[in-house]
Amino acid sequence: MIEKRPPSDAFQTFGLFSAEHGGLVALQRVPRRPSPTHVSPDLFDEVSAMLESSNQGRTWFVKEVRITTRRAAIGASYDALRFASALVSVVGRNPVHEESREGVAQLLRAALDAFCAGVRPDVVHLKSLYVFARDEGYPVKQEWIPSLTQDDREVAAALLGRRLREQDASPAHVARIRRSLEGYLGASTEIVIP
Repeated sequence: MIEKRPPSDAFQTFGLFSAEHGGLVALQRVPRRPSPTHVSPDLFDEVSAMLESSNQGRTWFVKEVRITTRRAAIGASYDALRFASALVSVVGRNPVHEESREGVAQLLRAALDAFCAGVRPDVVHLKSLYVFARDEGYPVKQEWIPSLTQDDREVAAALLGRRLREQDASPAHVARIRRSLEGYLGASTEIVIP
């Protein structure tokens, strides 16, 4: 789940990402009385859901939902929560091409698992944003990286090329490279960075 809005009187609204359908907004009826069978997913949860629509997919309703992976550990770290929220917001606000949806679903799963694992959330976010843009067909390697200074190209190469547990760049370096990537995406692509 990539978005959870405050509930209204009768419905809870969720933003979901599906490898099959891409981004979806679904409504789940809120029971009037507490029910032991009512399952309410939370932000970053992976779910298996049966959805139905009576208007050709413009509005989806949750018929049945089961939580397959709960990622509550993300909330234990402010930085993990902040960067995970930023990543799912990017995915939620940008249409994903049909042929890229499976890759984006895998990227989300891997990134959210990494945020749970306690590795550097700033680096997880940067690497995920780069992969998202690359897999959507934008020439980040060919255009953005060459636009960096020599020092920043070296830092970016290390950040993007090393495993998460091998990262040693300072938070300031990571922030500078991330801001540069976000600036490039905002100016040179159709990707919306919230």
